[in-house]
Amino acid sequence: MLAKKVPLLQNVLLRVSRTASHLARQKYDVIVVGGGHAGTEAAAAAARVGAETLLVTQKIHTIGALSCNPSLGGVGKGQLVKEVDALDGLCGRAGDWAGIHFSILNRSKGPAVWGPRAQLDRQRYRHFIQSELLSTPRLTVLEGSVEELLVTETNPEEPGRHRVTGIRLANGSHLVSASSVVLTTGTFLSGSLFMGQTTSPGGRIGDAPSSAGLSHTLRERLGLRVGRLRTGTPPRILKDSVDLSLAQLHAPDKQPTPFSFLNTHTRCKPEEQLPCYLTYTTPGVERVVKESLHLNCHIQQDTKGPRYCPSIESRVLRFPGRSHQVWLEPEGLTSDLLYPQGLSMTMPPDTQLRLLREIPPLHRAEIHTPGYGVQYDFVCPTQLSPALQVKNTQGLFLAGQINGTTGYEEAAAQGLWAGVNAGRSALSMPPVSLSRTESYIGVLIDDLVGRGVTEPYRMFTSRAEFRTSLRPDNADLRLTLKGFEEVGCVSSSRYQEAVRVRDSLQDALTALQSLALSSSSWKKMLGNIGISETKSSSLNGMDLLQYNNVSFEMLASVFPECLSPYMEFSQRLKIEAVYRPHCDLQRKEMERIRREESLSLPQDLDYLSLPVSLSEEVREILDRVRPSTLGAATRLQGITPAAIVHLLNYVRQTGQKEKRAHRNQLGQKEKREREEEPCARNVSLPQ
Repeated sequence: MLAKKVPLLQNVLLRVSRTASHLARQKYDVIVVGGGHAGTEAAAAAARVGAETLLVTQKIHTIGALSCNPSLGGVGKGQLVKEVDALDGLCGRAGDWAGIHFSILNRSKGPAVWGPRAQLDRQRYRHFIQSELLSTPRLTVLEGSVEELLVTETNPEEPGRHRVTGIRLANGSHLVSASSVVLTTGTFLSGSLFMGQTTSPGGRIGDAPSSAGLSHTLRERLGLRVGRLRTGTPPRILKDSVDLSLAQLHAPDKQPTPFSFLNTHTRCKPEEQLPCYLTYTTPGVERVVKESLHLNCHIQQDTKGPRYCPSIESRVLRFPGRSHQVWLEPEGLTSDLLYPQGLSMTMPPDTQLRLLREIPPLHRAEIHTPGYGVQYDFVCPTQLSPALQVKNTQGLFLAGQINGTTGYEEAAAQGLWAGVNAGRSALSMPPVSLSRTESYIGVLIDDLVGRGVTEPYRMFTSRAEFRTSLRPDNADLRLTLKGFEEVGCVSSSRYQEAVRVRDSLQDALTALQSLALSSSSWKKMLGNIGISETKSSSLNGMDLLQYNNVSFEMLASVFPECLSPYMEFSQRLKIEAVYRPHCDLQRKEMERIRREESLSLPQDLDYLSLPVSLSEEVREILDRVRPSTLGAATRLQGITPAAIVHLLNYVRQTGQKEKRAHRNQLGQKEKREREEEPCARNVSLPQ
């Protein structure tokens, strides 16, 4: 069942302050600036830790808005959603409430890289987030704009070290004090909107950018290195103008899989889910892009955009002659709009319409809202600690796109962790951190603060070297207990459920391991399950579950008294059994990397031709820098530990092949010499 019903918004609006004069207090433990995915998770997390928290947002009715795509999760991103939920965050439960099309991506591969994903109803999602925030104890929401940060030097004799003391609100002299401030400005920090040759200030269409004073404080007063990034969004299309019969229908999973560990099902019933549709670009699309480049000032900028979610203009210029996927996604159960995923564009509106109509299902398309580009400031994240606190400014935390990331899920994960640490700092508790060995959130933060970004960062499973351990199914066991016992951001009810699950799974694993029989005995009970006839040693239940055609239900049917009590965990037990040997091997691989740091890398190595196990991004970085040793490669910005594993294996395998080839050459040479020796002995030498 769903864990909680959404209260009506009119019943919780008492938690809202429309103006600063209506605030019940003028000092808070934590102030969160921004009501997007990072800001909402940060505010809720700080309040859960026990801090009196104020969330300041330009418009209360846009809190929790899905500014771009109407979806949540995916490969790598879905893991982040599961971890945010395991730490009692909001987005997983909101996704279950608002989802209208659930699917598990990458299902043809192992469960460790499955990507839980859902299309969302925009209105439902926004209402859920607002209802949760406005009914959260110790959390107040203020509609307003922040003019500047209030900071002071911690020690006049130590210049460059600051402490945040609060904020100054725009359009007046209202000051609000706080021990910690979390900035989650998204694309609003000095944001500019681009459409064709038109440029205007803004972080989202219809919304003004954040105050120039805020950016000035970061740059000039605090001396932070600030860069510039860009992103974009597609036009929204009227559904009735699209001929969906010309596109490929993609149905959702028959049984929706919830994001939240507290939910056994989603709000949307299986039969109520909506399909998505797939189509492709045509040569006509490429022609329109190239003909309109002179009218598109956004694409002419050298500001870095997202590599893994580029505009259609960038795709055409980078991959000429190719056909590109376009997903037509519903925006809600009652919405009359479609979202064309893959068609982010910034050309003039009339040109956008021309381009759309070059795609067969869209040959009569009508645009509701044109696409546009956004450029915005970000703070180089290497200036942050693992707690996401600015190193030279006590009490100032950053989360979301201000740190150079892209995507709702990356923003939510950072927001939760920044909110946790901001709350703990305000309450005089030590900071907490997550290791990359225990969570994708740890991987995300470690990549940001340790390596920085040169383009908008997006999470992938390939970035996590321990991904067989960091699976979507076990995020609660990895994080919920720690979230309650060490961090303080998890409710007691969720903690008790996690303890129940942990104990039940441990009992089930013990029961499976106690079922030790010979291979012949197992075959008599289960039939032909693929066990080798020559296998003489005994096998236990965990060993049996590693076979593809053996399920927990099969074992429970043979040993009902022992295993039937654990049927609710059948899939989790199957996954645990399959991955246990892989996890052990993975830990050994990482130990091997630490031992091999001094390994020399061939200077003539053709990195661009390395196997596809290394991403194109990684190969480009290695080819440009050409590190001398494996240890030097590990310290390159953008090189993940997972990539290092693949590089080490490739270099070792190539070296072994070269050694074998060299030995073969020597062997052939020695053979020729031996064949020539008898001839030499038969020659008569002069006396």
